[in-house]
Amino acid sequence: MGVQFSDSFRHDLAELMRWRRDVRRFRSDPVDTRVLDRCLQSFTLAPSVGLSQPWRLRRIASGPARDAARRNFTAANAAALGGYDGDKAATYAGLKLSGMDRAPEQIAVFCDEATAQGAGLGAGTLPEMRRYSVVCAIMQFWLVARAEGLGVGWVSILNAPALCRDWNMPETWELVAYLCVGWPEDDGTDPELEKAGWETRRSLPPLETI
Repeated sequence: MGVQFSDSFRHDLAELMRWRRDVRRFRSDPVDTRVLDRCLQSFTLAPSVGLSQPWRLRRIASGPARDAARRNFTAANAAALGGYDGDKAATYAGLKLSGMDRAPEQIAVFCDEATAQGAGLGAGTLPEMRRYSVVCAIMQFWLVARAEGLGVGWVSILNAPALCRDWNMPETWELVAYLCVGWPEDDGTDPELEKAGWETRRSLPPLETI
């Protein structure tokens, strides 16, 4: 018989997933290095294609590095706004889509597409599996951070190749995520986009058989 978990553990796990939401509004309190390190260790437990562990992490802490990210976001956000009109444009303009202004910790997560680890197993036919592996590791980090009381926000409105050039990253590294990490201003399970009227979370449709 395999590992058995209690009903209370399963309940807490479901609660953890409900509380895992994208956070854009942070307090400026610093995050204890020991807490952050505990969260980051979750990457070592994440699944990866061929055991390649292709994630590469950088803490974005210097003024120039953060300024480059903010400029990149501002330009990308303005371009994205131009793709909407009417009520949708007005709603978009009022959304807070980044926590870069206050998040005490900001972490860039890359995928090393040229990693030799794993000897290419599983990535020869589906090379995108390396990036999927990185995403799996990010979600694992996100849940562990939430269990510590931290909030995480994934900034997706970026020109990733341009930002990699600004940071002088290796050519084989692709930016997968820019994560803002810190203590949330408030706790709640409702996604901010839902509260703002952008979209509504839907239930899972019936599982079809093919």
